[in-house]
This record gives sequence, structure tokens and C-alpha cells, in this order.
Amino acid sequence: MSLRTLIRKPLTAAMLGAAVIAAPVSVLYAVGVAPKAATAAAPATAVGPVTSVPATGNPASVLPDFSTMVQKYGPAVVNISVVTKVPASNSPGQDDSDGDDGSGSGNGDNSSPFGNNNPFGPNSPFAPFFHGQPFQPPQQAPARGEGSGFIIRPDGFILTNAHVVNGASEVTVRLTDRHEYTAKVIGIDTKSDVAIIKIAAKDLPTVKLGDSHNLRVGEWVLAIGAPFGFDNSATAGIVSAKGRTLPDSGYIPFIQTDVPINPGNSGGPLFNMRGEVVGINSQIYSRSGGFMGVSFSIPIDVALQVSRQLETTGHVARGKLGVVIQDVNQGLADSFGLPQPEGALVSSVEKGGPAESAGIEPGDVIMKLNGQLVTRSTELPVEIATLNPGASVNLEVWRNHATRNVSVKLGAMEDKRTAANNSQHSEGGKLGLAVRPLTNDEKRQSNTKSGVVVEKAAGPAAQAGLQAGDVVLAANGASVSSVEDLRNAVEKSKGHIALLVQRGDTRLFVPVRVG
Repeated sequence: MSLRTLIRKPLTAAMLGAAVIAAPVSVLYAVGVAPKAATAAAPATAVGPVTSVPATGNPASVLPDFSTMVQKYGPAVVNISVVTKVPASNSPGQDDSDGDDGSGSGNGDNSSPFGNNNPFGPNSPFAPFFHGQPFQPPQQAPARGEGSGFIIRPDGFILTNAHVVNGASEVTVRLTDRHEYTAKVIGIDTKSDVAIIKIAAKDLPTVKLGDSHNLRVGEWVLAIGAPFGFDNSATAGIVSAKGRTLPDSGYIPFIQTDVPINPGNSGGPLFNMRGEVVGINSQIYSRSGGFMGVSFSIPIDVALQVSRQLETTGHVARGKLGVVIQDVNQGLADSFGLPQPEGALVSSVEKGGPAESAGIEPGDVIMKLNGQLVTRSTELPVEIATLNPGASVNLEVWRNHATRNVSVKLGAMEDKRTAANNSQHSEGGKLGLAVRPLTNDEKRQSNTKSGVVVEKAAGPAAQAGLQAGDVVLAANGASVSSVEDLRNAVEKSKGHIALLVQRGDTRLFVPVRVG
């Protein structure tokens, strides 16, 4: 099977059948008919400090023992059950396998149980949770889903995933001692997939919060949650990578692990070997919908920042730069004279936005943000989103083979994404483009005053992704108003040329190697 068949899935277990079954990715049962069997963890007892056994590469060395950590912090990990009504449009006999990810919460008349606000639902480019399985709930029947969470304050504040509780009409929290509480949803942020809920209880066991910045790749980590509805299950692995950016989640630097997490683990904690929570388990990449060695967690630093804003203001404010960016590959680096293929290349600037007001131009490469190196373009939206609207940032920008500093006052991010991360690759010899000037009608349609339209692309240009109908606006930073402008730019180029291309409403730079 091709790698392109991999799908990213939220990890909420859905309950909709008559009995527990060994089917792909979900535990199923009818509401109020067959309760799930589970074994409660032992009550917390006084234990010594959690210590780490370093990996030495010696086969005889002792592997980590997580038992003390599970005993101490397991009681602070909770099971979250949600109930919602299946929309009336899902009538009996209707195949909803392409419209319901089975995660168990919903709103409005949208076929997804999460409604329109779910960043991981049927409107995403990924297959739904019940992909390939007919889903035929009765009209207006209640549906139940389950996830995990963890107590961060003894007065009942709990962190979990937004997709666990978003749109639910009823949220129930069950502790390991089997006490159950009806929870109130304090706030939900779908962009980060973080939610905070509260139960009316006191003196609850809590987790210890850590710092995800200090995590190292290769470090042992532990997950506790309710995979497939099995409460307080512990699984372990290592940190595989840090700072991963996933489609539709461009503002979260995910922690990648090989910890076995599955549906129902959503919202559960990820611990380091010191017993500190460093992440919230959120996503998996899978062909089947179950664990396949690649799991993703939201860094606890990001989650706490979001939860504080949700608790105090009810919403999350994020800074906005107002640019569309793309990665810098070797071809673009050669075209712009960069010593290394790094930074975030600005392919277009929002009209009237913060970046335009500060003088940022298409073709600029943002190399540093407040003195911090921007190695890949995916790093920039993450860092900008953590800053408050109105904050001033200093950008080190590469323009015309030299660096300059630009101060930008950030705007406020709206629901519509204003930053994208695209990259193109090219190789070959001559340019291979047949172009002509834009007509007046074409200039109006493309909302541009200059440029040449591609009639045919062959050779290196075609390999770079150019195609008929593309509008070439600039070459190596110089505006292109005629065929002659493009020809002169090609003649002056030194092996590579970066073309600013508009296709529909999207603009991006495409590097082409010139013979």
C-alpha cells in the first residue's frame, strides 16, 4: 500500500453498537444497554521519587520501570464520556461512513459529530474514523463517545482534547475509584485541539506538570489513558521527534512518539521519566485507524497557554503576521543567493496587514524571529501564534543578497488561515516555458497589473510544477510585465531562477534550474 494511504485520526473511542467487538479502532455499545467493563487502578499511595534509568546501549542494562509512576499519577487520569444526538439527517439506512468519524460528539445539522468546528473531522483531507464502515444510527438517537483527560488542579479542573468534548450535550468524568461527575465545559479551542472542563469536587489527585521544551529525542515517555475504553491503561515508548507540523494543525509543534496510543487515548497525558506531564496525546497516523508506531502529542506548554486564556477570557488570542510563506529548498536558496536552504520565503503579503505595513515584500526570506533562527517555514506560524496581538517582533530578513532588520506589530489571527506552508522542487536544464502577456480581462481576473501567462510548460519548468494557465508575476524578485522581462531575467540568472507564480488565488515561488 502506498504511503499516501496513511490517514491521521483523532483518538476518541466511539460507542454505537450492541457489544464490545474487536473491530478496527473503536469500542461499540448502545447507550444504557451494555456498560463497558473496566478495572479501576489501585488508590494512590505514598511512593518515592520517580527515577530514570539511562539507556547505555548495553543489552544487560535494566529497562525503565514505570510502575511507581503509574501508581502515583494514574488516579489523576480520568475517563471522559460524552453524549450527543445524532443529527436527523442521519436517517436509518443511510451510509454515513464518509461523514462521521465516530468520535461521539456533535452539534447543529452537520453530519460530523463535531460539527463545522472540528479541525480533524470530515472536512479535513483525512479519512474519517469509521472509514469504509457503514454507520447507520437511528434518527435522533443518542450517541456516546469516550476519551481521556487529566486533573491539573485539586478543585476539579481537567485538561483534554477539544475533539473529545466539542459539541457534546452531556460530559461525564469517571475517576479510577469509579466516582462519576457531570462536567462543565469551560472552554474549547479547535485550532490547538485543547479543551478545559471542570467537575464539582475537591481534594482530587493531580498530575505534575513539566516543560516540553526540555524533552529530548530518544527519551522514554509514558502514556496513560483509556484506549478502546479500557480505563487507566499505561503504554510506553520514546520521543521520536519534536516540532512536527501536521496538516490543518499548523500552529502546534507536535511531539512525535512511538508510544502505543489508540482510540480512547485522546486527551490523556504523556509523562516523562520524572513523572511530569509533557504533552496531551491527540493524533495518530495510521492505515487501519489503530496504532502503527507514529503518535502525536500536543506540548504541555502550548496546552497550558491555551487553557489559561480559555479560563480567563473564554477564547484564545493569537498573533498574526499577515504573510503566505513556503519552505526554502536548495533551488530557491541558489536563486536568492542564500548560503543555506533555510528560512521562510514570503510568497505573498496580505494587503493592509501587519507585514505590509512594516515593509515586508514578496521574495523576502525571514531568517530570524526575535533573534531566534527560523530553520524551516513551519516554525514561523507556530512561534507567531504564541504571541499576543499587538506585540512587536523583530524579523531578520534576507533581501537582495543582504540581511536587514524589520520591526512588525502583530495583528490578530482570524479563523481563516493567513499562513500556508508550501514547497516545490525542480531539477533539469533550460526553462522550457511558452508565455504571452496578460490581456486586460486576465489582469482583472487575476487581480494583477502585470505578468505573463504560461501557454505551455515543458522540461525543467514542467518538472518544477508549472502548467498552462499559471501567471508568472516576478523572476528573482524583479517584476515581469512582458515576455522580454522574463527572457532577460533568465539570461541574468546564475543556474537557478525563482519564479513568483499565481495559480487561482494562490501565489508561491517556484525554483527552476536554468541550463
